[in-house]
Amino acid sequence: MPTWLVILEWVLSVACFGLAVYWGVVAFHVVRTMATVPTLPRALGLPAPARWPSVCVIVPAHNEERGIGLLLEALKLQDYPASRVVFALDRCTDRTAEIVRGAVTGDARFEVVEISDCPEDWVGKVHAIWAAYQSAAAARDAELLLFLDADTNPRPACLRAAVTLMMHRNLQMLSLMSTLTSDKWFERVVQPAACMELLRQYPISRANSRERRRAFANGQFIMITHQAYESIGGHEAVKGDVLEDVYFARHVVAKGHHTGLFLAGNLLVCRMYSTWAAFRRGWLRIFGECANRKPGRLREAAWRLRLTSSFLPACGLAGLLVGAVSWGVWGGALPTVLTLQAFAGLAVYFGVVGYIYALGRTPLRWTPAAIIGAWIAAGVMLRAAHDFDRGSPTLWGGRAYRRDVR
Repeated sequence: MPTWLVILEWVLSVACFGLAVYWGVVAFHVVRTMATVPTLPRALGLPAPARWPSVCVIVPAHNEERGIGLLLEALKLQDYPASRVVFALDRCTDRTAEIVRGAVTGDARFEVVEISDCPEDWVGKVHAIWAAYQSAAAARDAELLLFLDADTNPRPACLRAAVTLMMHRNLQMLSLMSTLTSDKWFERVVQPAACMELLRQYPISRANSRERRRAFANGQFIMITHQAYESIGGHEAVKGDVLEDVYFARHVVAKGHHTGLFLAGNLLVCRMYSTWAAFRRGWLRIFGECANRKPGRLREAAWRLRLTSSFLPACGLAGLLVGAVSWGVWGGALPTVLTLQAFAGLAVYFGVVGYIYALGRTPLRWTPAAIIGAWIAAGVMLRAAHDFDRGSPTLWGGRAYRRDVR
């Protein structure tokens, strides 16, 4: 056997061992999380509260004419016995207001608040929620507040299950990780990798821990008690934050309130972005803010993601091929060991990724594309770091926000 081939086999063997070890650890954490943190559908099997608290759902919406109708119908079908809904229409220039008013006219459960401008020191979505809270009696009087994004689709039992779980766990705030749609190519290839990276940085188990908590919330669905909301000063406390949900959660935890983060399962579905350009722009914001606007941290996370989720799996595929061919031509122990290590590493990797794809209801046939998706997601993080270095603004909700590097 040529010397160069022996060296290659040793290098691939080490990489395959690393692949198995790293994704074995990931598998352990995934299994432990799923065993200890319930998904929202499990709450439907819990005893109902003795009394259903009143809930006000606040929906901020900026030019959502394409999907707002779906949410309107979903909210009308909620089986929760004590809820009101306030639509906060934020500087809409399309048919959003027309669609909403046409759908809720005559329905006492719904109220519409139109916002015509946004102060310079406020983020649009945050200001819309705060304006609705201050002006709508249903919001000021409710025992629980639910901030729900306009691109979500809650199933009829979603609100009831969330309140049940919140009461059962004695939480002051509950947030859900929605199940994301997977119709577009980037939703199937890049989105799972981006979400896995986000949950690596902010693990669900840490968000639910009472001792080693790492505050996190998903702005698509945040439910909070009126008392806890008032204690942090409402959304005014995060008025200038473009990733308001994470900073909101940090304020809540800092006040000593108990919070929870759960997978929504099939009870809450969301299409985050309808085009690749919007997806990329949105995740530039998410990754950048989750890294606390630190370019160095972004680059470190990006190259770690490429190493563990692209390079090592690619080495596993190469090891399987090289080991099998080398064993067939020359035989020997090293090719045999390499083939077995590559097979074991790939089995662990694709087992974990496949399980996560199944949880997110992404078609399993797209699992092999996860290697490419991780590389692209890392590229988005590197671009976010580059944008911070250049001082480029964050584009979101029709406005550009200048963000200082930390």
